[in-house]
Amino acid sequence: MEASPVENLDTFDKRPLLKILKKYAKKKGILIPLLQETQKIYGYLPRLALVQISEATNTDISQVYGVATFYAQFRLAPVGKHLIRVCHGTACHVSGATRITEVCEEEFDIKDGETSKDLKFTLESVACLGCCSLAPVMTVDDNTYGRLTDREVRKVVEKLKK
Repeated sequence: MEASPVENLDTFDKRPLLKILKKYAKKKGILIPLLQETQKIYGYLPRLALVQISEATNTDISQVYGVATFYAQFRLAPVGKHLIRVCHGTACHVSGATRITEVCEEEFDIKDGETSKDLKFTLESVACLGCCSLAPVMTVDDNTYGRLTDREVRKVVEKLKK
């Protein structure tokens, strides 16, 4: 498990994590809530936090890592200020989701699954956003954009970059 480039031992503030660990001390079945609260604080699951959780819960690091990588809700790397999700479910796929992702990749200069170097944008494909009647669809943070074309995607990107 490799550390994120922005994570290092000297700058990792474990005080918030210690509060969470204290809250859940001696409780059973707490790994997922621990990971959820940790991610809420840091925005992702830093490697060093996973190690702390492993030690505090007396759970093998491979098990902690296994849970963190099994569930799609958890992230092992920081996400950008803006999270762009492009739906690739069946309705969106047949309506042009691949092209929507390509336009986003071009505009943000990142590949699917990556975060921009300035940590402003993260692009990810998802299986379904539940907006099939609006296909193709993408979300930016909590905003949903449907019936997208290249031109409409570029308009959204232009607003985001301002």
